Amino acid sequence: MAAGKELNPTEYIGHHLTHDARPFLGDGGFWTLHVDSVMVSILLGLVGIGFLWWIVRGASAGVPNKRQAFVELLVGFVDDQAKGIFRHGDRNAFVAPAALTVFVWVLLMNSMDFLPVDIVAKGTHLISAEGFRIVPTADINTTFALALSVWFLMLWFSVKAKGFGGWMHELLCAPFGAKLFPLNLLFNAIEYLSKPLSHSLRLYGNMYAGEIIFLLLWLLAAAGLGWAGLSFLLALGWAIFHILIVALQAYVFMMLTIVYFAMAHEHH
Repeated sequence: MAAGKELNPTEYIGHHLTHDARPFLGDGGFWTLHVDSVMVSILLGLVGIGFLWWIVRGASAGVPNKRQAFVELLVGFVDDQAKGIFRHGDRNAFVAPAALTVFVWVLLMNSMDFLPVDIVAKGTHLISAEGFRIVPTADINTTFALALSVWFLMLWFSVKAKGFGGWMHELLCAPFGAKLFPLNLLFNAIEYLSKPLSHSLRLYGNMYAGEIIFLLLWLLAAAGLGWAGLSFLLALGWAIFHILIVALQAYVFMMLTIVYFAMAHEHH
């Protein structure tokens, strides 16, 4: 529980779903910064970079050790996915590295959901007594920021591949022809706007739901000794299943990133 006091179930869940939100500009509002999501995201990004750098630094051309073999399998897996989808130039120049970055970073952020919230809260209360959430991808702001980053890169790739004039021509004239340019513009606008929405909300919804279920299971364990065993079994089962969700959502986010980059190069 938080701040050394007993909370009812609603207060308990509400407390653990409260962000360390601080005004970034003025009185906050839209410009409120979720410090917890930013701090954990940056920390995990550094962890991912540091881990890969550590492996690469000790890599050898001979028989790889277990760490090097694991990273080689990871890089080969991501590269195979990029090779199967992106066929518009050198994927190794940007697309495959970007896909690897997205996959590792999102996987690390998703994995924070496995940490027991009450134990972690004992440390995070030193930073923020009001609330501190440790799963960045359970924050809609994080997933939207990631999705919008991919979206802007997709626009840049599209303009680079077709030229600004070609991109505008496609926006106004495809797929129904130049005479129906208002309908084309509406059709393409819906397509463009739906991409960051679906990209971000899928990841956010799955991770937020997983966070809620873990909190409910911790509440069940606290209900009394008679429920502790059942709670343990349910938590174990959900944790095993959640491993698939954590990895699958990172994979889906990565695959959509590659797909959007590939679509940006296609001419209509």
